[in-house]
Amino acid sequence: MSYRGSLSNLNGAAAPSRQGNGYGAFAVRRDGSSGGFSLQNVMKSVEAYSKQIENLTDHALAQKLRPYIPGIARFFITATFYEDSFRIVSQWSDQIFYLHKWKHYPYFFVVLFLILVTVSMLIGATLLVLRKQTVYATGILCGCIILQALIYGLFTGSSFVLRNISVIGGLLIAFSDSIVQNKTTFGMLPELNPKDGRTKGYLLFAGRLLIVLMFIAFTFSKSWLTVFLTIVFTICFAIGYKTKLASIMLGLILTFYNVTLNNYWFYDQTKRDFLKYEFYQNLSIIGGLLLVTNTGAGELSVDEKKKIY
Repeated sequence: MSYRGSLSNLNGAAAPSRQGNGYGAFAVRRDGSSGGFSLQNVMKSVEAYSKQIENLTDHALAQKLRPYIPGIARFFITATFYEDSFRIVSQWSDQIFYLHKWKHYPYFFVVLFLILVTVSMLIGATLLVLRKQTVYATGILCGCIILQALIYGLFTGSSFVLRNISVIGGLLIAFSDSIVQNKTTFGMLPELNPKDGRTKGYLLFAGRLLIVLMFIAFTFSKSWLTVFLTIVFTICFAIGYKTKLASIMLGLILTFYNVTLNNYWFYDQTKRDFLKYEFYQNLSIIGGLLLVTNTGAGELSVDEKKKIY
């Protein structure tokens, strides 16, 4: 993340902290024989309601949009890198002043760093959107996140750290989506457990775990219902159980709070910069969730094991 804020904020002003403030219920039939709630009936009710939500992805309109979802998701994932690149260019003098005068880095180093990061983010993001050289693109963007965190000193705020880790998770999911599994071996014989399939499964699993970290900070200061739903669907998403449902629900929750709390277009320049940063960071995570909704949880998941057993 590049420097956010006006130069007047540098004299002892701290970055503003923000706190924010879904519904549904299912009826459970009583088991007449025991006089209490039957766990089996509870599971059946949960299964029925989850199926209804998951079936929305099979709607005719959703099927028409499905070929475009991966491209949209990759653009969401990389949106924060485009935004940060354009910000560095449009506020070049502020970036120079902050790093050179305030952080006391050598002027030549600051100029070289800003040029390198800006060009790298633009190239890496564009390659990932186009699914070209995705290994290098993912590595470049992950490197930009780590390098900026080191230079700008972003390791002090837990929310910044967790959100950036989750963005890396989204990048891993986007990279895993670019892996095309090879189903045949020498002599056109089918391969029962292809190596690229395992690699894709590991990447999806790592990406899911990294995205989950952001929701640890996200649930703080939200309503009890939001906290409950987020915890439940976060656990499901992490272990790969009902992954499509969990991705949809987490995406809807995060989208709602992103639009209502990070609506930077209503604020002045100082607060606008921080809200804009959070908005596009969350948009990247939403892109990762959207991609998982389309691709599934991968081999290392409860959903995949249920198909086998």
